Amino acid sequence: MKMTSRLPLSCCVLGTLLLGAFSQAAQADEKIALLTSWYAQAEQGGYYQALATGIYKRYGLDVSIQSGGPQVNGMQLLLAKRADVIIGYDLQLLDAVQRGFPAKAIAAPFQFDPQGLLTHASVTSLDGLKGKTILVSSSGQSTWWPWLKAQYHLTDAQARPYTFNIQPFVADDNVAQQAYVSSEVFQAQKAGVKSNFFLFSEHGYPPYGGILIARPDLIASRKEALAKFVRASMEGWVSYLQNPAPGNALIKKDNPKMTDDLLAWGVSQIKQHHLIDGGDAATQGWGTMTDARWQKTRNFMVNAGLLKADTDWKQAYTTDIVQGLHVEP
Repeated sequence: MKMTSRLPLSCCVLGTLLLGAFSQAAQADEKIALLTSWYAQAEQGGYYQALATGIYKRYGLDVSIQSGGPQVNGMQLLLAKRADVIIGYDLQLLDAVQRGFPAKAIAAPFQFDPQGLLTHASVTSLDGLKGKTILVSSSGQSTWWPWLKAQYHLTDAQARPYTFNIQPFVADDNVAQQAYVSSEVFQAQKAGVKSNFFLFSEHGYPPYGGILIARPDLIASRKEALAKFVRASMEGWVSYLQNPAPGNALIKKDNPKMTDDLLAWGVSQIKQHHLIDGGDAATQGWGTMTDARWQKTRNFMVNAGLLKADTDWKQAYTTDIVQGLHVEP
């Protein structure tokens, strides 16, 4: 026997309307895939904090964070649309623009690069590097090394490969090596080595550190979502530097080798050197970028032979998203 519905038409219509309303309310937040530049650590704390404390969620964003590393080519993954935003560096970005790659910086959470040089205690200034062996990574060869070499009259004969292992430095008093203020400096202290650290930005090195980069097509089609992402990320940094515990829990989940004491050291160094709240961020809000800073980096690269003088360097960034953002504690 054929069954027929006994529900009145009004109930069917009401049910359809309710289902539609429920579906709209249950729509997933807008997805944004972030790829970091290294394994999870304090330098990515603000993003993990925004995820852990629900800041991204509050802005209607579903953010996933994927860790980078020495074998991960962030620019390649960005251009292949396997990431929406990557954490990168202005020198690599300007070189990418020179090569015709479609990528733009949208914010500069780190106003200064955390990169510097770790030396033994006998070296009391960067002027004391003559005759020293200096460990430089492959990426350092095309970023900070040309600057350091020119500024302090060093030679390529002094450079040796840095393999992200601090033991050669520990074993040889004549060795200096590249270092992040938030990691290798701590490792040297734990090893009991009396050392000095020189943050390049405090000696005139111009680039930002850890800029956020997206594809121009994504900026055009999802500008509002990216603006929310930048604002939420900077609010995450404000929160992280006040109480890093929620973000650190996620960092340690992504990177089980990370320790509480190293995370605490990283946070202290970010604060001490005003890596996020210094520079133009002190007056214009965290994450800001300026034409003047980008031009200084462009000029350094041209003078060092890293960038052709006719490269349209202003294609490497847009200040549209950070203008008027004014995120601060």
